Amino acid sequence: MQELDKDELRKLWQQIAEICRDMKQVESSLLKRSDGIHKTHLRSARNLAHYLALRKHDIRGMQAELARLGLSSLGRTESHVLDALQSVEHVLSKLIGDDPPSSCDGEPGVLMGEGAELIEKNTEALFGSAPASRKVRIMVTMASDAATDYELVRDLVASGMDCMRINCAHDGPDVWMGMIQNLQRARQEAGRNCRLLMDIAGPKLRTGAIEPGPAVVKCRPQRDVYGRVTAAARIWITSEERPESAPTNVGATLQFPASFLGKMRAGDGLRFRDARKAGRSLRITHANDHGYWAEARQTIYFVPGIEVELTRNARAPSNARRTRILAKARIGKLPATAQTLLLKQGETLLLTRANEPGKPTAYSKSGQIVSPAQISVTLPQMLDHAKPGEPIWFDDGKIGGVIRAVNADYVSVEITQAREKGEKLGAEKGINLPETQIDIPALTDEDIAALPFIVEHADLIGYSFVRSEADVCQLLERLEQLKGQHLGLILKIETRKGFENLPRLILAAMRTESLGIMIARGDLAVECGYQRLAEVQEEMLWICEAAHVPVIWATQVLENLAKKGIPSRSEVTDAAMGERAECVMLNKGPYTVNAVRVLADILKRMQAHQEKKRAMLRPLRLAASFGPAN
Repeated sequence: MQELDKDELRKLWQQIAEICRDMKQVESSLLKRSDGIHKTHLRSARNLAHYLALRKHDIRGMQAELARLGLSSLGRTESHVLDALQSVEHVLSKLIGDDPPSSCDGEPGVLMGEGAELIEKNTEALFGSAPASRKVRIMVTMASDAATDYELVRDLVASGMDCMRINCAHDGPDVWMGMIQNLQRARQEAGRNCRLLMDIAGPKLRTGAIEPGPAVVKCRPQRDVYGRVTAAARIWITSEERPESAPTNVGATLQFPASFLGKMRAGDGLRFRDARKAGRSLRITHANDHGYWAEARQTIYFVPGIEVELTRNARAPSNARRTRILAKARIGKLPATAQTLLLKQGETLLLTRANEPGKPTAYSKSGQIVSPAQISVTLPQMLDHAKPGEPIWFDDGKIGGVIRAVNADYVSVEITQAREKGEKLGAEKGINLPETQIDIPALTDEDIAALPFIVEHADLIGYSFVRSEADVCQLLERLEQLKGQHLGLILKIETRKGFENLPRLILAAMRTESLGIMIARGDLAVECGYQRLAEVQEEMLWICEAAHVPVIWATQVLENLAKKGIPSRSEVTDAAMGERAECVMLNKGPYTVNAVRVLADILKRMQAHQEKKRAMLRPLRLAASFGPAN
């Protein structure tokens, strides 16, 4: 065995001592107002301060030396920092031999193993008991259908949903109540615990409305690769006087006068020329109490005002068929086409403060830009904080730009990132200003109005757009006024500012007994840059483990599976990474029930291999055939 160099050992000991001294200073500074922290979290707050002090140092060289000595390299100390350092310092002291005084003495920290117990205890306080087969919980965002489709909620609970999420940015109390009642019924039927999270939206900066396009509806049948019709397009026909929505999705809905509909019957035809003057026809297949169904076997472009002939085949005395025209009418109003703005690199987009419909770029006959595209924003007061040179992103980062000018009426943006042929920007698309210092409250009037309902019905409250300690305190004070201290608090970290302030946000939230952090990876990718996302989410996992705070792994988990029924390979790997969190969130989609089942199976399998950052060495099938079995 190589002889130990006392000078090297003493150098390592001094590095440990320096870190311990920093821990005491950071703890004193960060926790000087610790009287507001709930007693449940006092030791966790100290451990967080210790971890922040440790990570101020670059200890990579020291880690290599400690590992060479067979000592802890401090790579798994998040949940018990002081105890780990004290253990290493003690061994180094014995190896040095002259027993130098400890710099890590003082009030004992969280012990090794105890940190994991605290995280588990806090997770259970937030989400309830873990299911028998796995430790990581599954959260699912509800679609509006969950208010009326009990079978959907029942199947989600039975398949493994541990927490229902209601996004209060959508629907309203009547719909929310329908979801809650279905959840209560499903809990009883399945005999499973399932918590309820209600997520307040916060201020959302989005694009405004765009002026509507022409009222044109394109309808086409399904065809095979040879162009042969495999399924006719379905058309719903209703009266102008009392229009009824189609019972199911259709290719088009047409309105006619009730007197015209009164002459129809199954087997009749409708004959006309469409918007392109192409001769077209429909066949009436059947009727119900509210209208008629028709089929089209050709592609048709409908516009209002097209004259339509109602025809019926009849047999002449010669037994030949002849077509009679029974009546004529014109197609009534049709919905306007939703427009988008086509934005190309180098072009300008004006974000207007006035609440006026957006307009696309106008070009001259020679192709020169006459006027740039423009669109309003949902929160014009946010534009007050923008400055020239700051980046701006639209629609989850699909379109990027740089602010070039800010004035009283609009903000001028140069488009710097879009596909070569341009990118389409629609209404109600998200806007991110990652470097803009936005100074508006995270709690909106709509959020405040929803709080009494949430306090009465929810187990947990989700807080969006949270960026500062003041944001956290504002919500906690509101909840205290409403006697809502029983609610678990989930801070949704979705901005660069929220990420940078994460330790302070956690300490502010420790005023309440139960809290968690949601990593909103979609918004964070836009705010911090996609190339930094892996690093950002890793840092958040470390900080939350040091504070013994449960983490929710969110955004686009098994997205293809939930929406299309088939997962991609990369998203299965991503879902497996969710084992490092305490909860994984799925978004709504037509195949969400199956996505819950698949995710539950992935998490169950992965917990045998991984616990937070620690690899779990269960027996491997690949190794079983090598050598005799034990």
